[in-house]
Amino acid sequence: MQKYMLNRCIFIGLIIGFFLISAFITRSVLLFKSMGTIDFSLFEVLKIYFIGAFYDFVSACYFVIPFVLYLLFLPQKFFNLKFHRYITYTFIYIVITGIVFLAFSEWFFWDEFGVRFNFIAVDYLIYTKEVIGNIVESYPMDTLISLILLISMFIFYLIYKTGYIEDFLQSKSDIKSRFKHALIYILIPVVSFAAVTQEASKISANQYSNELSKSGLYSLFAAFRNNTLDYDKFYITDKQENVFSNLKKSIDINNSTYLYQNSIVRNISKAGDEKDYNIMMIVVESLSGKFIKSLGGDKNLTPNIDALIKESLFFNNFYATGTRTVRGMEAITLSVPPTPGRSIVKRPDNHNMYSSGFIFRNKGYKTKFIYGGYGYFDNMNEFFSNNGFDIVDRTNFSEKEDTFHTIWGVCDENLLDKTLKEADLSYKAHKPFMNFVMTTSNHRPYDYPEGRVDIPSHTGRDGAVKYTDYAIGNFIKKAKNKPWFNNTIFVIVADHCSTSAGKTELPLDKYHIPMIIYAPKIIKPKVVDKIASQIDIMPTLFSILNWSYKSKFYGADILSPSFKQRALVGTYQKLGLYENNRLILLAPTKKIQSYEVLRQDVYGTKYKNTTIDESLKNKVISYYQGASILNKKRLDRYDD
Repeated sequence: MQKYMLNRCIFIGLIIGFFLISAFITRSVLLFKSMGTIDFSLFEVLKIYFIGAFYDFVSACYFVIPFVLYLLFLPQKFFNLKFHRYITYTFIYIVITGIVFLAFSEWFFWDEFGVRFNFIAVDYLIYTKEVIGNIVESYPMDTLISLILLISMFIFYLIYKTGYIEDFLQSKSDIKSRFKHALIYILIPVVSFAAVTQEASKISANQYSNELSKSGLYSLFAAFRNNTLDYDKFYITDKQENVFSNLKKSIDINNSTYLYQNSIVRNISKAGDEKDYNIMMIVVESLSGKFIKSLGGDKNLTPNIDALIKESLFFNNFYATGTRTVRGMEAITLSVPPTPGRSIVKRPDNHNMYSSGFIFRNKGYKTKFIYGGYGYFDNMNEFFSNNGFDIVDRTNFSEKEDTFHTIWGVCDENLLDKTLKEADLSYKAHKPFMNFVMTTSNHRPYDYPEGRVDIPSHTGRDGAVKYTDYAIGNFIKKAKNKPWFNNTIFVIVADHCSTSAGKTELPLDKYHIPMIIYAPKIIKPKVVDKIASQIDIMPTLFSILNWSYKSKFYGADILSPSFKQRALVGTYQKLGLYENNRLILLAPTKKIQSYEVLRQDVYGTKYKNTTIDESLKNKVISYYQGASILNKKRLDRYDD
C-alpha cells in the first residue's frame, strides 16, 4: 500500500514537475523577449520567478484533477486491465501535448498583445471559427502542429524511460487509502480557486514585470471568472446623491435642464432649424495615432488620411475608451464610459439601450450597421439590430461584391464599395442616412489584394494600415461623384489602437487615436486640440446637426466653448479618467491611484505617482458608479 502511494506521488509529481519546468522556460523566453521594457535588477527578476512559480504550481494542480478523480473511483480489480494502462498513457501524452501547446500559445499571444492570457483569450475560446481561421491564415500551422507533436513524443519517451509509469501501473490500493491522498490533491486547487487572486502578481510599477510574474493558464481562468464585475462589490463608492450631483456637474456644459434627481436625463435644446446631413461613420480597425503623420507617425503609412486631415475637423488629443472593437462600438453608439467586465455589446441584457441609432431613426434617418465579416462575432448583430440599426454583413455580399476576404471579412475595398451602394439605396428612398461602417483589413493575418500599395500582402501591420488608408482614399474619391456627397458628413475614427500593452498599467499612448470629421461643403477645416474620447462623438455630431433631443449621454459637444476636457479610458478591470495632465485610476479591491503624466507620445507614456486630487476622485467615481447604478436600474434604456 505504501509503495503504491509513493509511486502515485512520484507519478503525479512528474506531471506537475514537467508543467513547472515548461512554465519556467516560457517565462524565461518571454523575459528575454521583453529585454528593454523591464528593469533588469536582480531583485526584480527574482520576484518575477518566485511569484511566477507560485502561480505555476496552482495551475499545475488544476491539470491533475481529472486523473486524480479517475484513480480515486477506479475499482481495485480494474488496475490490471489493459484499458487502465491505455488510459494512463493516453492521459500522460495528452497532458504533455497540452503543456507544450500552452507554451507555444503563450509565445504568440505575448507577441500579439504583450500580456499573458486575459479576457481576449476568453473571447478566443468562444469565437472559434474566426480565431482558428485567423491563426491558420497567420501562421504555418502544419509546421507548428508537427513540431508540437514531435516535442511531446520526445518528452513522453523520456518520461517513459524513467520507469516510474510502469512502477505506478504495477501498484494497487483500496479506495479508502486513495481517498486521503486524493483529498490533498483536490484541496489545493479548490482552496486556491477561492482564495488566490492576481494581486500577488503586482510586484512592480512596470506592467511587463507584473505580466511576467503571472501564469498564463491561471490568468486565463481568472479572466473567465472576472469577465463580469459588479462595481459596488469591487470598486470604491460614494453616496448615491453625491454621485449624481458630481456627475451632472461633470457632463453639463450648457446649463442643461435635468429632469430627475438621481439620473442624467436632460433636454438638449438648440435654436434654429435642424439639419438632415447624412452621417458616414467609418470605424477603422486598430488605427493607432502613431500611424498618422499628423500625430507623430514617421512611416508615411496614411497619405490619404493625412490629406483628408488638412480639409477636416481634426481632433489631435482624442482617445479610445478601451482596447477592443466592442468597446469602441459601445462608446460611439451609446456614449457611455467603459464599465468593468465585458462590453455592453456582449452582454445578454443589451436591447433597447439609449442608442444614437434610435435618435437618428426618430429624426427620420435610415440607419445601418455595415460590416465585412459575419456579425454574430462579438454579438455585434444582436446588439446593433436591437438598438436602432439594420444589419448589412458578409451574408449580404454577393460573389461579385466579395473579390477578396480573410477569415475576418471582405477586404476594405469591397466593404466600402458596398457602403456606397447602401448609401445610394437610402438616397433613392429619399431618406437621410446614418451608416456605421466597421473595417477589418487592418488585422492579422494582414492579407489584402496585391498591387494596391507598395508593401506586399501578408508581411505585417504596416502594409495593412497602408492598404486600409488606400481603401479609404479610394472610397472618398468615388463618394465625391455621388449626388449625396455635398450633404454628407464623413467621420473617420479608430475603434482602438493596434496594441494595448505598455510599461504602465494604463498607457495613454495606447489609447491615442485619430478622429476626423470631413465635410468640405459643410464644415471648415480646423485642428481641435481639446482632450476628448469616443463618448463625445455623437453629442458633437448632434450639435453640428443643430438637433434638440432628450439625452442620456455621458459625452458632450467637443466644439462647445464650455466643453470640459477629459478622456475616459479603461480595461475590463481598470477604469481611468485623464484630465488636467492627471490620470486617476479605479481598480478592483476598491483601490484608487493617481499619476502625473510626464510624457506621452508615439514612444510611450511616462507617469509619476502623485497625491490624489479630491475633485478628480469624486469625478471618476461619479462617472463609473453612476453608469453602474443607471444600468442596474435599467435607466439607460431608450424610452421615447
